[in-house]
Amino acid sequence: MNVDKILAISGKPGLFELKIQTRSGFVAESMIDGKRITVGMRSNVSLLSEISMYTHTQEKPLVEILRAIAIKENEGPAISHKEDNAKLLAYFKQIVPDYDEERVYPSDIKKVLNWYNMLQAKGLVSKEEPKIENAESVKEQVVKEVAKEKEAKTEAKAKKKPAKKD
Repeated sequence: MNVDKILAISGKPGLFELKIQTRSGFVAESMIDGKRITVGMRSNVSLLSEISMYTHTQEKPLVEILRAIAIKENEGPAISHKEDNAKLLAYFKQIVPDYDEERVYPSDIKKVLNWYNMLQAKGLVSKEEPKIENAESVKEQVVKEVAKEKEAKTEAKAKKKPAKKD
């Protein structure tokens, strides 16, 4: 399962696939309807490969949780995220028996199941070991782009300032 370029964007429903970078951000394609949107560098964006959930012993990467669901469901769809909370909690307890009930909320579980079903519908889930070796390079690339953009703005401001006259 390769989720290196799959994004969750705060304030936007669903998941997005990173397509290209632009001067002021990047272009992402919705996995729900296929529409492309431009996302600015100030948006709160998370790579799925960087998200983890709390357990009693450590944080468990989301890709491992998605893989566990794929194994349980034989790469088929999981239960709907619209089920009642008690059913969702019982299901998630089967997937991640040691998750921290105090820090992982039903809304988090709903989000994970919704994301899994979206990825499964696109054929992006598998029982194979997760491949996240490129996640760092994607993250570094986005960070470099942000730094480059800030530097360009600083230079532009410096050029616009008139020289002081004595």
